[in-house]
Amino acid sequence: MNSNAVVLYEKRDSVAYLTLNRPEALNALSQEVLTRLSALLEEIRRDDSLRAVIITGAGRKAFSAGADIKYLSQSTPMKVREFSQLAVTVANQIENLGKVVVAALNGYTFGGGLEIAESCMIRVAVKSSHLGHPEVSIGAVAGFGGTTRLARLVGRGRAAEMLLRGRNVPADEALQIGLVQFVVDDDRLMAETEAIVDDILAKSPSAVKLTWEALHRGLNMTLEESAALGADFFGLVASTEDFRIGTRAFVEKTKPCYVGY
Repeated sequence: MNSNAVVLYEKRDSVAYLTLNRPEALNALSQEVLTRLSALLEEIRRDDSLRAVIITGAGRKAFSAGADIKYLSQSTPMKVREFSQLAVTVANQIENLGKVVVAALNGYTFGGGLEIAESCMIRVAVKSSHLGHPEVSIGAVAGFGGTTRLARLVGRGRAAEMLLRGRNVPADEALQIGLVQFVVDDDRLMAETEAIVDDILAKSPSAVKLTWEALHRGLNMTLEESAALGADFFGLVASTEDFRIGTRAFVEKTKPCYVGY
């Protein structure tokens, strides 16, 4: 692991750890950070030995304070657009990785940093965290997918209030509105996140993957289309060995041991 890299990468068994590594800049997202993050996500996608990813930030202050404002303030509109498109690509990579992705939010999670977290399946935050989209406060828009994903997570009205006021919320409020799913003591962040990942990985890989796909894709469909997709996936997963293992274990009241794809 290169400790000088702007994104650190470590593999532990079947879990990949990605750490945004610009603590001196509160892990702000630069072009270099996003480019490396995109490359690492593609590498992880191709690695069949990996089943989950935990994304966090270096240091104890911030997951990511957002986009590198100094870079943006000096860039042309076309460069800003390209930067935003790269960030959208990274968020889409996370959302469609085909593996479990959990964000471990170790502090300030603002703007583009929050947009990266919003693309993850689950978000775990320390009690001292603050989260929000302050973009309008500097004359900008949440252009990395926040205007779409925030509303899906907390509802249109709450998203409008946060985005239009540029208001940041503490961890306990983020939990209350559904922006994060867990709030933990600062010194328990990684242990609690790993426990959540381990719990998911104990389930059938096929069932987990198809459940996420049904949820994610279904949000872009009508209610009828989404329900039909769920029914199709139920039939698809019934063709797997894991389905036989799981249903047999339920009937026999034993613990299933899944074999995967």
